[in-house]
Amino acid sequence: MLQERGGGRREGTAAAVLAGAALAEALARGAVHHRNGSSGVLLTSAFLALCATAPLGFLGAIGTATAVVAASVLAMTITGVLPAGSAVAVVVAMYRLGWAAGSFAESRLRRLAAAFAVALSVPFPVIALCVPRHSDAGVVAVLLSALAPAAAFAGNAAHARTEARVHQAAREAVARSLVEHTARGERARIARELHDVVAHHISMIAVQAETARLATPGMPTAGAERLLAIGDTARAGLTEMRRLLGVLREDAGPADHEEIRHPQPGLDQLLTLVDAARLTSGATTRLIVSGTPAALDPGVELAAYRITQEALTNARRHAPGAPVDVELRFTDEALRLRIRDSGPGAESQNTDSAASAGGHGVAGMRERAVAVGGRLAAGPSPTGGFLVEAELPAGASEEGAL
Repeated sequence: MLQERGGGRREGTAAAVLAGAALAEALARGAVHHRNGSSGVLLTSAFLALCATAPLGFLGAIGTATAVVAASVLAMTITGVLPAGSAVAVVVAMYRLGWAAGSFAESRLRRLAAAFAVALSVPFPVIALCVPRHSDAGVVAVLLSALAPAAAFAGNAAHARTEARVHQAAREAVARSLVEHTARGERARIARELHDVVAHHISMIAVQAETARLATPGMPTAGAERLLAIGDTARAGLTEMRRLLGVLREDAGPADHEEIRHPQPGLDQLLTLVDAARLTSGATTRLIVSGTPAALDPGVELAAYRITQEALTNARRHAPGAPVDVELRFTDEALRLRIRDSGPGAESQNTDSAASAGGHGVAGMRERAVAVGGRLAAGPSPTGGFLVEAELPAGASEEGAL
């Protein structure tokens, strides 16, 4: 608003200056060339000089260009002269018209405005051809024949450059925001992984070292001291990790802080995941568990949960409405995970290249399995549909059964 007011004041000041200069020149010329008392021509020159400059201060771009050009043409036709202030006003008005032509959102309006600017420039070369070139009107008409269309094109080009700079700045701002958001999300994910997996292992090292030192009868002093040192080192490492987690959480921003505090999902949340998939897809989705359920390593449980989540997402995308079975088989050596849908298996083979909700697809599931020492295979099922099979090591945790 302040910029608009400041621009309006500047235009009003420029219009007043040009009007004063044109009026003074018109009166001076009238006084010199019409001393015989022809006051009508003098008044006409003064009136047209005002009409060719004053609109700059209060009319829009199209109205200003129309009024200024019309008054200037009449002045050159009737009086044979055009004050310098009026000529400058013509150039300014055409520049504003070119700028306005570039500001229209619709291409049709931009073309009409550009055509109108060209049409307003036509009278000047016509006058230049009709009046003697050595006369004042002829010289000014020749100059305006070149300057009027050039000013219109210059205004249009200046608007295009300004608009390009604005769009470039907006694109750069969006790109920076996207990079920052992605970085915050990655820091939040790393913090969750450290908190739920690595920190758990370090705390278990400290607990087991302290338990071994206190629960082993007759332990030599040197052994007890080493176990105490192991516990102290583990606790110090845990303290440093918590400090690192604090830094990551601060960098992730306040919006991610509460989310980081929630533990990563595991096998306990599989039933909730299957129920949610059933409600979302409307298809039959079953969780089948065999063997003796046991609590596994947190990293293994997280991998099993994420693989199941990814497989259910792929099934919902590539086999909508098809029944899905999620099978967990616990053995002493491994956790075997099978997710099979009854959809078109051939189409579902594209999940390796298709990005899932998490942006991983089958490649991401395979990476999660390998990261915990397991393996994963995915492809069309022999009985139809698509099958994901994973075998994850059953390194039991200290937290008890599922």
